[in-house]
Amino acid sequence: MQDRSTSDIENLIDLMAKLPGMGPRSARRAVLHLVRKRGLLLTPLSDAMSRVATTARECLNCGNVGTKDICDICEDETRANGELCVVESVSDLWAMERAGVFKGRYHVLGGTLSALDAIGPEDLRIPRLVDRVGSESVSEVILALNATIDGQTTAHYIADQLNGQVRLTSLAQGVPIGGELDYLDDGTISAALKARKELS
Repeated sequence: MQDRSTSDIENLIDLMAKLPGMGPRSARRAVLHLVRKRGLLLTPLSDAMSRVATTARECLNCGNVGTKDICDICEDETRANGELCVVESVSDLWAMERAGVFKGRYHVLGGTLSALDAIGPEDLRIPRLVDRVGSESVSEVILALNATIDGQTTAHYIADQLNGQVRLTSLAQGVPIGGELDYLDDGTISAALKARKELS
């Protein structure tokens, strides 16, 4: 039978292995590194994770992740320029922000439509998007969805829902078929945003 300290470490490894991009071997190496750098990394990381576990929440307006009910982007009046960028996930929003070229506001869908996974419009933030376009001073909706089949299906559905209500554009060149925003470099995102096109 393992002693308590060893089982605690194994439990941490098992939890780390569940993170995206981490397997059992990577998790084992990461935990060993954290234990060796306990004062420098493990304790501050533990404290930060404890705080985030208590304070993290989704923005009630756009779906971004922050520590307040309304995120900093939605509260920033300088970003109320009428442009609303629709993304699938918070990681896509962060990728757009990292590129530093978009100065409007966002709407996070929380996924894409998928008949295979039984994900319909009500399972996403599509009804909230329609409400925002009707209630906020939105002049353009930019569909910055991943260039996958589900992403494009979702874009077409949203375009049908918003047809005639607002100018609709999508990211253009630079986003490869099958590509995901979170994996693109800043220059590619910048080029795609600048070359966005009207949706017919």
